[in-house]
Amino acid sequence: MSLANSTSLTPNSTSLTPNSTSLTTTLPHRPNLSLLSAALSFCSDSHLNLIQCVGVCRSVDYGATYMKINDRVITRTMLSYMYLCPTNKRKVLILSDPDVESSLLISSDEGATFQKFSINFYIMSLLFHPTQENWILAYSDDQKLYSSIDFGRKWILVHERVTPGRFYCYNTHMLMCVCVCVPVMQYVTCRAQRCSEGNRQYPFTSRIDTNSLVVQDEYIFLQLTKAGRTTYFVSFQRGPFKHIQLPKYCLPKDMHIISTDDGQVLAAVQEWNENDTYSLYISDAPGVYFTRSLPNMRTSRGAAGNLIVDVYKVGGVNGMLIANKKEDNQMKTYITYNKGQTWSLLPAPAKDTSGQDISCSLPSCSLHLHLQMSENPYTPDTILTKHTAPGLIIARGNVGPELSFTHSGMFISSDAGNTWRQVFEDEHSVWFLDHGGALMAVTQASVPTQHLWVSMDEGRHWDRFSFSSTPLFVDGVLMEPHTQNYIITFFGHFSYLSDWQLVKIDYSALLSRKCTEGDYQTWHLHSKGDVCVMGQRQVFMKRKPGVQCAIGPDSPRVISAESCICTFYDFDDYGFERQVSGKCVPAFWYDTHTPAHTCSQGHAYLKSIGYRRVHSNNCDEGLEEALSPRQQQCEETPPSGLQLQTSNTLLTANVGTNVTFRVTLQHGDSMSTSLHLDFGDGISLSYSNFSRLGTGIRHVYRTAGIFRVTAHAQNSQGSDFASFYLHITSPVERITLSAPLVAIKGRQTNLTAVVWPSQPVTAAFYWWFSNSTEPLITLEGTVSHTFVQEGRHLVVVQVSAGSSVLQDSETITVTDFFRSLLLSFSPNLEEHNPSITEWRQDMGRVVTATLSQRLLVSVFPGSPTAAELFILPEKNYSKPRAEEQLDKVTHTHTHTHTHTLTPLVDSSAIPSGSAALMLVSLAFVGLAVFFIYKFKRCTPVSEEQESQAPVGTSSPKPDS
Repeated sequence: MSLANSTSLTPNSTSLTPNSTSLTTTLPHRPNLSLLSAALSFCSDSHLNLIQCVGVCRSVDYGATYMKINDRVITRTMLSYMYLCPTNKRKVLILSDPDVESSLLISSDEGATFQKFSINFYIMSLLFHPTQENWILAYSDDQKLYSSIDFGRKWILVHERVTPGRFYCYNTHMLMCVCVCVPVMQYVTCRAQRCSEGNRQYPFTSRIDTNSLVVQDEYIFLQLTKAGRTTYFVSFQRGPFKHIQLPKYCLPKDMHIISTDDGQVLAAVQEWNENDTYSLYISDAPGVYFTRSLPNMRTSRGAAGNLIVDVYKVGGVNGMLIANKKEDNQMKTYITYNKGQTWSLLPAPAKDTSGQDISCSLPSCSLHLHLQMSENPYTPDTILTKHTAPGLIIARGNVGPELSFTHSGMFISSDAGNTWRQVFEDEHSVWFLDHGGALMAVTQASVPTQHLWVSMDEGRHWDRFSFSSTPLFVDGVLMEPHTQNYIITFFGHFSYLSDWQLVKIDYSALLSRKCTEGDYQTWHLHSKGDVCVMGQRQVFMKRKPGVQCAIGPDSPRVISAESCICTFYDFDDYGFERQVSGKCVPAFWYDTHTPAHTCSQGHAYLKSIGYRRVHSNNCDEGLEEALSPRQQQCEETPPSGLQLQTSNTLLTANVGTNVTFRVTLQHGDSMSTSLHLDFGDGISLSYSNFSRLGTGIRHVYRTAGIFRVTAHAQNSQGSDFASFYLHITSPVERITLSAPLVAIKGRQTNLTAVVWPSQPVTAAFYWWFSNSTEPLITLEGTVSHTFVQEGRHLVVVQVSAGSSVLQDSETITVTDFFRSLLLSFSPNLEEHNPSITEWRQDMGRVVTATLSQRLLVSVFPGSPTAAELFILPEKNYSKPRAEEQLDKVTHTHTHTHTHTLTPLVDSSAIPSGSAALMLVSLAFVGLAVFFIYKFKRCTPVSEEQESQAPVGTSSPKPDS
């Protein structure tokens, strides 16, 4: 790496001074721009072979010279990323390459020395505490969140399965961690050093939407979606979450937070009738109540798919916004000076860069600006303002009937957008120098250049300087905006195949001295001639054109600010709409007569009459007293708007679990209102004071069923009532379909679905018969069905209870007629077959296969166990002959059963479970062995009983 002296710029010169040479630093690679801050600290000199691997280089003179840090700790360590502590720039933390090793390099002296610490996880990202310099949160590649209170030297596991990028810390006295955990997307808060399960809190019992957690300044935002409806929540100053209140008929499809500056929220909301645009909404200070400011704003998507909204908050001028709005299928640029109360088009410049007149008159023709923010921190946005340069706006744009991205130039306003000048015909990158006291412009990176332009009078005149002997593609500029130095560093490349080049420039020669009082002139802020902007007359100090002196960061900008008399446009309020005259009237959906829901008798509240002074507006007198909210005494009013629901808004829960009920009262005196809550299971509670309900009322249901939960609120003025039906389900573990093996064609057959442990009241049963695709749905576990065709028919039943669905099936043989026998077996049969739930079906199949294919056996559950023997006719027999054959077979089996006295299962020393079933199956090898072993000690049905039984019906079951 070759180093040379820095470049100095002299005023009014067109080239570098003769004795100066440019500083060009060659980097060996061109890393990703997102890693540029770390990459520029890594140096390697492969040409001189002085450094054998990537190391860390340090400069203490703004890049004039570099020194490789000679520290044994970082020898042969591959580095991947560098962090600077935001609250203490002297502290530096460097991550090693996780593919080589997992360690941290920590410095407390601006990188002069480092200490190396090993860690047992791979860091994906770090988050520093906003006030405590030693407190850090680290996110690992396996979704674990760690915390450290000693700047990374020791780490403690906070939580597992944390959503990436959805965690933050707060509180100046203890490290409180808040994260969103997968897969249930729970919002979790805990103290980072003691984040065990017992110390965690869950403000939301239900899951929140994925990637909805947003933390900005004093606000926290998240959203919950249930049944297709999304509810948005906000926490102000880390307080409890509250519902965000949008106008009643807004019906948002999407919401994005734009800004939380100055203690107020700007949000982009896509309403139900918007497809490719969003509306701008502005909130009150707590971020709860939002009013619409501008509809149909232009939006686009970034490279990562993130939403980009075309609205820009102008720095240095309070309440000034610029936005691109879709109007009659054309995009136009609008500006507001009163925080969105009124909007107007931008006037076009009078002349172009060559001095020719521009024919462009409002409203058909105006100036339109590009409002994109750069995703690269080293390149400027398409629009620039600075709080230390009030009224100065630099932007890329075009003149015409609508916004265009094909033919655009550079435009500047020195009076906060009232008038504009065109400074370049083509696109340039522009930066502020000297805290806005000077401007520097370079042509876009797509064109190589060796020149830059500097203006000392807000872009009215530009001087050209040469900064490189070879044209350079400028990729970005490194600056330290918050320090008092005059060093800038260009980085770029000579060609697309060359290495990166660093060019350091010192522009202090342009500012020979510090500005004094005589170097300034006054400038009055105004909006199209109206000097009252946001309720004030403001006078600013600006450096006189042509004076070349350093402004510095501490120079006063505002020299006077006097309050103006309030007008209608200094006010707005939730629930009100502004008319053309400026007055506000209630929206048709807003009830102005309803008092605040927290109003209690004996207290007072502020009742709005439709005007709430715009946040940070400083108007005084005039309409302020007449339009301000009125203090009104609370009167006892009847309760109304009583709402009753579970904390997770679900209408179902399991037996034995805690169910939290939330009861809210929208209107009425809560202090004098009593509440009676009946859970529907014989238990009820009463509260004499509605305000004592707290966060919820818990109750445990011990039995399954459908319960009517009711809430009754009452005071001396009236009452209100709310109720809903809650389904308490018992999880079903098993279902058995009880159905006959044989049924008569054309006659009703009874089918029963037996569930275990008990049939829940809230269960639904779904029945499929044969090859039907549409189920029969019942609320009972019994159903009757008529089979119209002979043959084998499959019956399937499902039971749905809560979140569980179970299924069972049986095959039923349908015939014109049959004979059946009922048998009862030994009492100990059930207890010797406990392990196999299907042993009855298996035994029936064995008997059928052994005796005859025309004989079916169904073994019934219970103790003592019974069985039914079905005898079917041959298919090729006529009905009289078939009945004769059935009578003969029935007599044979009945006679056989009468002489079999051996028990089915030997009660002495028999193997249990599957072993018992295996032995029984092996005993059925021969027909004679089967009858001797299988049906001994069976109580047969008498022939007299059998002869009395009608064809196609079962004989009654005898006593055991």
